[in-house]
Amino acid sequence: MYINCKTYFSFRYGTLGTRELVSLAADLGLKTLGLTNINSTADVWDFVDYCRSEGIKPIVGTEIRNGDQFCYLLIAKNEQGLAEINKFLSIYLMVKEPFPIRSDRFENVLVIYEFESILPEDLHPNELIGIQTTDLNRFAMLEPYRHPSKYIVRHPVTFKDKASYNLHKLLRAIDKNTVWTKLRAEELAGKHEMFVPESDLMVKFRQFPYIITNTLHMMEGCGIETPLHTDKNKKHYTSSKEDDRILLEKLAIEGLQYRYGNSPMAEKRLFKELKIIDEMNFNAYFLIVWDVIRYAQNRQFYYVGRGSGANSIVAYCLRITDVDPIKLDLYFERFLNPHRTSPPDFDIDFSWKDRDEVIDYIFKRYGKDHVSLLGMYSTFQRKATIRELGKVFGLPKEEIDNLIRLKGIPLDEDKIQKAIFKYGVMMENMPNHLSIHPGGILISEKPIYHYTVNELPPKMFATAQIDMFLSEKVGLFKLDILSQRGLGHIKETIRLVKQNQGVHIDIHQVEKFMMDEKVNNNIRKADTIGCFYIESPAMRQLLTKLRCSDYITLVAASSIIRPGVAQSGMMKEYIERFHDPEKVVYLHPKMKELLEETYGVMVYQEDVIKVAHHFAGLDMGEADILRRAMSGKYRGHEKFYNIRDKFFSNCKSFGYDDRVTAEVWRQIESFGGYSFSKAHSASFAVESYQSLYLKTYFPREFMVAVINNFGGFYKTEFYFHELKRTGANINLPCVNKSEYLTNILESDVYVGFIHVEKLEKELCNRILNERQMNGPYAGLEDFIHRVVPGPEQLNLLIRVGAFSFTGFGKKELLWKANFLVSRNKHKDSFGLFKEEPAEFELPRFTDYPLEDAIDEIEILGFCVSTNLFKLCDDEGLGTIFSSEIPKYKGKVVELLGQLVTIKDVRTIHKDLMAFGTFLDQQGNWLDTVHFPNSLKKYPFQGSGIYRLRGTVIEDFGVFNLSVQTMKKAGIRDKKFKPVG
Repeated sequence: MYINCKTYFSFRYGTLGTRELVSLAADLGLKTLGLTNINSTADVWDFVDYCRSEGIKPIVGTEIRNGDQFCYLLIAKNEQGLAEINKFLSIYLMVKEPFPIRSDRFENVLVIYEFESILPEDLHPNELIGIQTTDLNRFAMLEPYRHPSKYIVRHPVTFKDKASYNLHKLLRAIDKNTVWTKLRAEELAGKHEMFVPESDLMVKFRQFPYIITNTLHMMEGCGIETPLHTDKNKKHYTSSKEDDRILLEKLAIEGLQYRYGNSPMAEKRLFKELKIIDEMNFNAYFLIVWDVIRYAQNRQFYYVGRGSGANSIVAYCLRITDVDPIKLDLYFERFLNPHRTSPPDFDIDFSWKDRDEVIDYIFKRYGKDHVSLLGMYSTFQRKATIRELGKVFGLPKEEIDNLIRLKGIPLDEDKIQKAIFKYGVMMENMPNHLSIHPGGILISEKPIYHYTVNELPPKMFATAQIDMFLSEKVGLFKLDILSQRGLGHIKETIRLVKQNQGVHIDIHQVEKFMMDEKVNNNIRKADTIGCFYIESPAMRQLLTKLRCSDYITLVAASSIIRPGVAQSGMMKEYIERFHDPEKVVYLHPKMKELLEETYGVMVYQEDVIKVAHHFAGLDMGEADILRRAMSGKYRGHEKFYNIRDKFFSNCKSFGYDDRVTAEVWRQIESFGGYSFSKAHSASFAVESYQSLYLKTYFPREFMVAVINNFGGFYKTEFYFHELKRTGANINLPCVNKSEYLTNILESDVYVGFIHVEKLEKELCNRILNERQMNGPYAGLEDFIHRVVPGPEQLNLLIRVGAFSFTGFGKKELLWKANFLVSRNKHKDSFGLFKEEPAEFELPRFTDYPLEDAIDEIEILGFCVSTNLFKLCDDEGLGTIFSSEIPKYKGKVVELLGQLVTIKDVRTIHKDLMAFGTFLDQQGNWLDTVHFPNSLKKYPFQGSGIYRLRGTVIEDFGVFNLSVQTMKKAGIRDKKFKPVG
């Protein structure tokens, strides 16, 4: 009887969770249940799964609505019917057009209309009319016996009880962006839309037994038999599984020669992996990823293959990754093994500029009906929920802000506040709207509509209504096509080097970079600003503490910097053991053999596998199950307990002392919860080496590339600072030399127009196009005549120094510009003949250099022509420089520093403290520590220059200033020291 149920995937309408809906039905003893969310089939596979586990037959479909207007229900007779529904929804949702009032013709779908919306004699064979209990009085008056086969029971279920109905009203008010008291009846569900015992429903329809019979017959004829957790992915890259196996083997053997030459060890491992890949039907998956990589290579796109896929020698030989799994002792079973129940995936990073083209290729190569971006769901969270509920209750913004700060403690006498917190808790984690997974792509064998509806978010690629958990449940593996700006840095640097110096760089010579002493010396010095993953203050300090100057140590650093390792205290433990390895005590000689590289610390997830396999004798697949269990998956699962028992049993048979075995198990439990994938760290380290090689040998081009990709740990102004340190001559934007992005002309760098705040892109395009067609601008008047800028835009260009080539000061140029623009208002600027320049005598102006600096800060956001410290009204008396700090260990010193970045943290007592990063007057970096008492007395006051006083502290060769007092310096009078 219940064929029209909704969950909270009817966004801002339904109130029931999917499992909650099925549980309520099971409690009522229902044997059949239908899910029909509004214009969505998002949670169909969870619904099917939960129904089957409760012994309930699932029926699936959707409720079609145009806004608040109910159109009809679509109920799938079978899997093909669900595919028809999903395709129908996709067609209209993708183009964002209203659904037809009369449905399309379907072959495997029943269409159920609202009572009185259509005459029964006008129905097609697959169409019916749904009667609600609220329709019965009117229905009895309309000669219902004329078409008895056309009516069924439609009793919607939208909420559980009265409180849920109130929540429904609030959700509708949020959706309508109105106060709840202004909602109209047609915008709300009926109050009766909740479960009642099925017998009660039958009693209400006892006058019309044929309607009950029709309903039962309809429910008997509909269902969904699709098996879950079975492979639904594209099955073959070629024409058959065998052809896939042959092609993958051929490509892998060719890659083996490229990567290793003649290596029996590598060859043995390659064929072992190929056998597992074939047995687990992953040939096509590897070949599809190889095909995407081949396309990227042909387009000269830079990429990094990372994640657990880097554990595979096949992936390495196919050039999907640049991580050598033999060199790093990586286990293939971490990626793929017969025990693994959830699908593994490759993570492929591309430049943010190239990623969309790669995705477009996948859609075109494998067909738009078989490809979809993976969806995910934005959910209601506490602050946003309180804000939304506050608005629908009509509260002013100030009171809402106070409620958010109250953190769940309403005022005793305030009913509205109590209601907001009550319903806020009910709403928390409810899905709010469809979003896009950061990189997941699905490629299915059958049309994708068998599993999901596609929508079209702003990225303009079809996006599935299902998320990664549902895709995994139904049996679709994702391929992650991700973007990161670090690869944009690399690509842009290579382009600039070729353009500026005529040098071609093979960025894939990573082994060569790892052996380069200059590169390794820069890692040792932590001269890594701009380099992917190794430029943050915390990472630069860690590199210094580890005296890092090689790939293996960099891989370890990339792992132990992760929050879990650092917060557990194991990062500090690792550093201490690194500095004093002789004091490391190993539980057993076998543990020393396995963990000597990491000083007895299980830094990586692969370490857990290594110990479980080599120490405890578990096979590789079981060891990976244990690794996954320790990270939170499978804990409490029967499979986990079986493996744990085998671990202890094997250790006893090997003759280990019970205390040793128990301690090894404890360490696995302790480390496994926060350890990081070594393959992942190794992939990061490869890209770090590529970036650092470019920074070492082509520093000017590299820093310009970082600036032009707008990506990194720091603000743009600090990358311009690093660019200055390379010796580059940085020029302000110039109408004759600058491009839209920052560019290099021989030894000069010109700031790009993109950095001029409020400068319109359309004007930039006019400037550049006109200059390319007709040559450089002779002067201000020539520029005005050819480009015809508006006065505000022209003044911006003058103030930022874009006409300094004319030899006139800004004030003269501004005076002249306003005269010329004013004159042009009264005549045609595009006359047939160019007029002679107007002659007039300008008044004398006094120039102040700091005025220019302030203009730059206002317009660019940073200073190019002047050292920022020259604007500071603190002369720096009694201060030292950052480079002198090591001489003052344990002593109190004062410094002047420009604030770069702040990292707030909580102590174990939940007090707020901070780590700061500054630049001193010489342009060197300075790191500071602000303990809770100091931070409370002397808080940060935004960007600018501070006088810092504190004690110099040292930790494994890293010197910081423990700040005792901090005062922000003011700005000089801009008319300080006039020129001329």
